[in-house]
Amino acid sequence: MLKIRLRRMGAKKAPFYRIVVADSRAPRDGAFVEEIGYYNPLTDPATVMVDGDKAREWIKNGAQPTDTVRGLFKKNGVIE
Repeated sequence: MLKIRLRRMGAKKAPFYRIVVADSRAPRDGAFVEEIGYYNPLTDPATVMVDGDKAREWIKNGAQPTDTVRGLFKKNGVIE
């Protein structure tokens, strides 16, 4: 099963996340299929950039967003 989830990047105590489509069995920072955006919680307000077309396409094809990613998508109008 494919999941749309966050992949942690950045330094210690300075997180930066990429929004990726990955196999649910892969490790959090391991192999992924495609990168569709990023999320930076340290800026004020938090920066989120998502390719909405790719995200909708992956969801239509059966990829399941995690709860955190679903919340980010809702805030940015990618999904209802």
